[in-house]
Amino acid sequence: MSDTPEKPAKVKRPQQVYTLLVEVGRHDNDGLPKGATGAGILCYASGVDEAEAVRETVAILKQADLAPLDVTGYGTIAEREAQGEEIDAEERELAQRALDENSVIVVQMTPFFGEDR
Repeated sequence: MSDTPEKPAKVKRPQQVYTLLVEVGRHDNDGLPKGATGAGILCYASGVDEAEAVRETVAILKQADLAPLDVTGYGTIAEREAQGEEIDAEERELAQRALDENSVIVVQMTPFFGEDR
């Protein structure tokens, strides 16, 4: 008989999709229009929790030569509905795609010019 205790089985937490708004600044080769000071990027990102979804989103945006400055989380679709938001079919489809692909889906990118923020 062994004296080493058995490790408890890891419980796999399910992936969820979070709605994130990422503010980015300028960076070489970022693809933003000339004169833009940055952009707001709306994303759906999968993760076991919102912190993981944020980390993955920031990492992917950095790989795309963007410079993430701030991330605001708006929760899951279910959380947003509980707050009274109406979620249309297109949003649900994009969120489901992020879940199915375990990925980050960029929904919209809005460049900022001057004092747009």
